[in-house]
Amino acid sequence: MIRYKNGEYGIKIMGFNSQSDIRAIRSLPGRKRDPKGLFWTCSLSIESIEVLQKWGYQLHPALIAYIQKHRVNLEDLDQTLIEIPGLGMELFKYQNKGVQFIEKRNGRALLGDEMGLGKTAQALAWLQLHPEKRPVVIVVPASVKLNWLREIKMWLNNGSTEVLNGIRPHPIQTNIVIINYDILTHWVKELIQWKPSVIISDEIHYVKSNKAKRTKAIKKLAKHTKHFIGLSGTPIVNRPIEFYNAIQMIDPTLFPNWLYFTNRYCDPKHNGFGWDRNGASNTEELHYRLTSSIMIRRKKSEVLKDLPAKIYSFLPMELTNRVEYYEAERDFIEFVKIRRGAEAAERASNAQALAEIEGLKQLAVKGKMDQAVGWIRDVLEGGEKLVVFAVHKFVISQLMEEFKNIAVKVDGSVSGPNRQLAVDKFQNEAETRLFVGNIKAAGIGLTLTASSNVAFLELPWTSGELIQAEDRCHRIGQKDTVNVYYLLAENTIEERIATLLDSKRTVLEAILDGRTPEEGSLLMELISNYENR
Repeated sequence: MIRYKNGEYGIKIMGFNSQSDIRAIRSLPGRKRDPKGLFWTCSLSIESIEVLQKWGYQLHPALIAYIQKHRVNLEDLDQTLIEIPGLGMELFKYQNKGVQFIEKRNGRALLGDEMGLGKTAQALAWLQLHPEKRPVVIVVPASVKLNWLREIKMWLNNGSTEVLNGIRPHPIQTNIVIINYDILTHWVKELIQWKPSVIISDEIHYVKSNKAKRTKAIKKLAKHTKHFIGLSGTPIVNRPIEFYNAIQMIDPTLFPNWLYFTNRYCDPKHNGFGWDRNGASNTEELHYRLTSSIMIRRKKSEVLKDLPAKIYSFLPMELTNRVEYYEAERDFIEFVKIRRGAEAAERASNAQALAEIEGLKQLAVKGKMDQAVGWIRDVLEGGEKLVVFAVHKFVISQLMEEFKNIAVKVDGSVSGPNRQLAVDKFQNEAETRLFVGNIKAAGIGLTLTASSNVAFLELPWTSGELIQAEDRCHRIGQKDTVNVYYLLAENTIEERIATLLDSKRTVLEAILDGRTPEEGSLLMELISNYENR
């Protein structure tokens, strides 16, 4: 290797003997000829090194060492599990291998595991392994900011965390921050001055466009950061162009330049106005180059032996109508205090309590819908199919309006034949990727095994209904672990209902005759819960 005048490294090529050698060298990206004709240089990249080796050139030991440093295969990892002192929870074996991979890559890696396999846990486990690598910037979609905070509290014991909001920067008092892509451009100067050691970029395909402010911001921040971990469940070989920026931030020497990458892997076509580079070509080669260097990707089918039948995740959502919700909640608490003694309450009083609770539930779901829609969109853009259950008509209608071209629904308004038609489309048509169901109407008797992902936007009154709805995907014919997501508005009645349902689920599973707890019992517990505030 040699150093160019501008400080960048390159490759010096000597010993060419024929015109065919020179023609081959001229095909290399960034090639230049020495004015005296004694040697050529080209851009330093793994691609160029491998091509020169293939042509029969003898590699300098520095280039061999460079390849060895930048090439990592799963087979190269230790068979023994890595010890992570102080980790808050236990990793699955394949997740431990993911941490080993990040470590082998010196904290510059792309976690490309399928949705539901715990990319967040693996990234945080590596942070726990290296408490000295602080500060940390975690850049995420707005819909999962609170979930990252929750996960940090579960996994780490060596970091104080702040969620950044708004566009007016202020001094940071913690050593880990979570920030969403939408506001990153306003904070990037402050964050650079903070001198972060690690960047974790969740859903890193968000930075696909060079024109986007968030892309410019994170690329600027990455130049000042030693370690960069990208997370995405979206298959790169389907949309290579979306990942070029990510690849460059993780390892800028993997491919020579943008033009080479897009010509080789994006199937460029001229459409009469310019070049369309949104296709995919040489996908097997691209997959090999990535998985033998910066990326680790596992599918559910590959790690199924490590996984339970179902994995539950609670995703906290922020309210956009928090003031309105809290006013209504205060009114409900006052109502509960006035009618003390819930067990002796009359039926009419129970009906009034149900009406008050119904109002709180509707305010909670309305306030979280923007974030919930964003989360659903991320899942679908990742190529996954998804089943979403709700209760209210306005929730189902909004989802169908948002995703009408790729969604079907089953609620009380859908007749028997049309119910089966909706199921068949979801099960058999690749373009139909979202099933929206009312918990009562669609939670029984349907088979939805085309998806292994179930999300609840609203909760029923009994754990029995919840389990039955989950099992639309967890049926005979389902080969994958089912991931069950609860999208709950933070610090609202939804979290209280979820806690009560969770305790009743344990009871329900222990009852041999399968008798479901009565609705009234949950109501009484919920009222008592508010009485104690």
